[in-house]
Amino acid sequence: MASAAQRIYFVSLGCPKNQVDTELMLGQVEAAGHSLVEAPDDADVIVVNTCAFIDAAKEESVDTILEMAEYKKSTKGKLVVTGCLAQRYADDLQKDIPEIDHILGSSDFQTISKVLTPPKSRKKLPMVVVTETPEYIYDHEAPRVRIGANHSAYVKIAEGCDRPCSFCIIPKLRGPQRSRQIADIVAEVEQLGREGVREINLIAQDLTRYGWDSGSDPASRSTLAQLLRALGKVDSVDWIRMHYTFPSAFDDELIDAIASEPKVVKYIDVPLQHISDAMLKRMRRGHSSRVTRELVKKLRERIDNVVLRTTYIVGHPGETEAEFEELCEFVAESKFDRAGAFTYSIEPGTVSAMLPNRVDPLVANARQEKLMEIQRQISRARHEAMVGKEIEVLVEGISSESDYLLEGRWYGQAPGIDGVTYLANGEAKPGDLVKARVTQASDYDLAASLEL
Repeated sequence: MASAAQRIYFVSLGCPKNQVDTELMLGQVEAAGHSLVEAPDDADVIVVNTCAFIDAAKEESVDTILEMAEYKKSTKGKLVVTGCLAQRYADDLQKDIPEIDHILGSSDFQTISKVLTPPKSRKKLPMVVVTETPEYIYDHEAPRVRIGANHSAYVKIAEGCDRPCSFCIIPKLRGPQRSRQIADIVAEVEQLGREGVREINLIAQDLTRYGWDSGSDPASRSTLAQLLRALGKVDSVDWIRMHYTFPSAFDDELIDAIASEPKVVKYIDVPLQHISDAMLKRMRRGHSSRVTRELVKKLRERIDNVVLRTTYIVGHPGETEAEFEELCEFVAESKFDRAGAFTYSIEPGTVSAMLPNRVDPLVANARQEKLMEIQRQISRARHEAMVGKEIEVLVEGISSESDYLLEGRWYGQAPGIDGVTYLANGEAKPGDLVKARVTQASDYDLAASLEL
């Protein structure tokens, strides 16, 4: 392998699901005898794993490819583009950015090691490898090199999506839902635990529909509740966190599992997108505002100290001022602990892109700012109510704000999307779970003392 070994530089863009794909490619690269480098100008091959979810993500992906193309000119190496942008715009990328050597679709990244072999030692490979309907899903035996914190890991329990949401392109980019087996996921989590991981973050395009594709008989399907109970028996991990749970797929079995399993953190990320029935219908969300309100009430009644997080879309075609005000009223009354708001992004090929009554971008931006100001005040009040309380914090390491502080997260703060907890008056190592008392609160962060 020594003569064929290549120096590889990776850029990973987009969501945690994309991060897992990058980690799997890193694992393949190392298993094939190649080495990883930390700078593009040291690389024989540059790999960009792209995102194409919204306009901003597409722009970032294109800008990054062009930036890496400049490095390629000086290194005389190869440039490989993978991920969702490659899946959706392979022909355009091939035509517009001739510096790209290979394009791999969202489920074709498992062929990455083949395109890294030097030209003299392989047959000529096609420039574009994009499976029209993505179908790959990894298992626990796939080599993987994790990036980020050693004590926290993402585990993708399913790939793809069967939802018909009118604004979303994900089913076309990632294919139909494919769920992994419970035993396979448990084996991966057990291995991660042996490697020192304390927090497992379960991810999928639609977490609550996990297992729905495993058979036509609902009684014989695997369920998310069954998975949570199986993972709760893994001794080596402490926190099991869920991301991307769809509101209409919650059932009593799942709520009971969240409430009763000690290792399942009481944090639920449930993207609502809107509350107006007319808007939910335009968005093809498949449920009503009544379902949403009943779910929020049930979660708070049955899960002690639950932290709720959500996202909203404003400025979707057809959204009236009255419908937006209805959303604002819901945000103010429901008081989610965490929330994000996005302005609608036109995605060619989706139903929403063809709808009339477009909302002016300036109006959409103003709506986003108003909604987030309402949420900011709610988040601030939630945090201020925690001052004086004792919390358990997963330590991340030395704070980026000061060498005299540690930084961590309590269970109500998910990695990468929520705030942090600054720790003073004590020592701890990354990955430690420590008790601390909250001393100060801001809109999104907390300060706490290790002196109880």
